[in-house]
Amino acid sequence: MTYCAGLLLNDGVVLASDTRTNAGLDNIATFSKMRIWERPGDRVVVLLSAGNLAVSQAVATLLDERAETEAPEGETLFTATSMFQVARLVGAVVREVRQMDGEALEAMSESFSATFLLAGQIEGGQVRLFQVYAAGNFIEATQDTPFLQIGEHKYGKPILDRVATMDMAPAEAAKLLLLSFDSTLRSNLSVGMPIDLMIYRKDALKVELKRRYEADDAYFKKISESWSEALRSSFGSVPDFEI
Repeated sequence: MTYCAGLLLNDGVVLASDTRTNAGLDNIATFSKMRIWERPGDRVVVLLSAGNLAVSQAVATLLDERAETEAPEGETLFTATSMFQVARLVGAVVREVRQMDGEALEAMSESFSATFLLAGQIEGGQVRLFQVYAAGNFIEATQDTPFLQIGEHKYGKPILDRVATMDMAPAEAAKLLLLSFDSTLRSNLSVGMPIDLMIYRKDALKVELKRRYEADDAYFKKISESWSEALRSSFGSVPDFEI
């Protein structure tokens, strides 16, 4: 399994994903779950994936191949005129892969499980963040719900529920997402480092930052330890239970 999260901001979007995949306790590997398509000055499209790795890789590869074709048939990531149309395109490719592989997966008693976070901006449009389901349909982040999560999200959700707002600065949002991952890593062995983090700032039309945090990363260790200390301190300041 994996964990991916995205936070939509007034000033852009911040996304993060872990890299662990496992098919049993003794078959663990590292794969990036973040794919970026960038044409500076025109668009940035980012796709994060969770679920069946073969399914999510098939979806990303089809999108990639069609985007690179000189005379493609139909819309591609580089010809779509809005992020909504990109979300529809991703959904259509998910359904196409399901049609190709779904029956074979079911025959082996495996489910067609893959979900995606899609974010980015096309020149002239707004920064948008979507969650695409295995059926190909999708929802969009809004001011009421500015963050979206896929995969093993339950341990990292409480801090996002309490802290996340659209008016956060990108650096502040990046710190929040990393703390959300720290909480998840402590409670779920199916999520593991390295963590890929991406910051996109509104109207830049190029990726501002993409960074991988390894298990020995000094900053990640520092915020993890600081957060643990802050929680212990806050717990001590809560009124005592009376018997």
